[in-house]
Amino acid sequence: MDAFYRDLGDGRFESSTATAGPWSAQLQHAGPPSGLIGAVMQRHAPREGFRIARVTLDIPRPVPVAELSVAVTTVSSTARTELLDAQISAAGRTVMTARAWRVLAAPGDTPPLRSGPPASPLPAVETPPPMAAGAHVAGYLSAMEWRFVSGGGFTEAGPGEAWGRQRIPLIADAEDTPLTRALTIADTNWAVGSELDFVRRLVINTDVTVALHRDPVGEWLCLRAETVASPGGSGLATGRLDDQSGDCGRILQTLLVADRAPADRAPADRV
Repeated sequence: MDAFYRDLGDGRFESSTATAGPWSAQLQHAGPPSGLIGAVMQRHAPREGFRIARVTLDIPRPVPVAELSVAVTTVSSTARTELLDAQISAAGRTVMTARAWRVLAAPGDTPPLRSGPPASPLPAVETPPPMAAGAHVAGYLSAMEWRFVSGGGFTEAGPGEAWGRQRIPLIADAEDTPLTRALTIADTNWAVGSELDFVRRLVINTDVTVALHRDPVGEWLCLRAETVASPGGSGLATGRLDDQSGDCGRILQTLLVADRAPADRAPADRV
């Protein structure tokens, strides 16, 4: 388990057991494939002075712990902006899609605007979060280091605040980037700020949007997350992303909230 993926060439990647999420050893947490799709987007026809400012990922079905193929296309390109599309497929089926804006970096004299107080300081000691009974913890959850500030972990009602970092690289023999680090942790946002009973009911995110007004610095990233929901509606998890220098972006996730059938497994119910 030295990396989440191994690059096989030609857009193909071997998934390691570290990608597995809490629902099953055979199904990936959405964090690693989000990072993977971001990495391949950054490799696609890079342009000097441009940065990926926003990525929206949709997860139409579970991502298996298996060989994945990643393809990126340019939808439109101008002197200042570029729109990219990407998809991950497994055994010929699309399991994740993404659309990203790559834009010209702002001028150096742009005012450094911030919103709200900084994140709480990084706790000095690791605090492994409590997990629901039967959760698979040997994959992604163990491949990340967690330090919770508030919220009590993934099983207690939020809002919550937690610092996290990867213990292993995203792709073997490749350098992680600020974008891939942000995407690899962002899908955990809704669990950090969970306020809905996802044991009694089916609660799962169908997507994740990450918008970065600057590139995160360093390995440690902080998620400050909360949840809103309405009867007859759906759930919405929102989060602020900080590094140890302060605010760097926002996270938004749509949450499916439904009654469970006895045989339901959360990821298999993505639509």
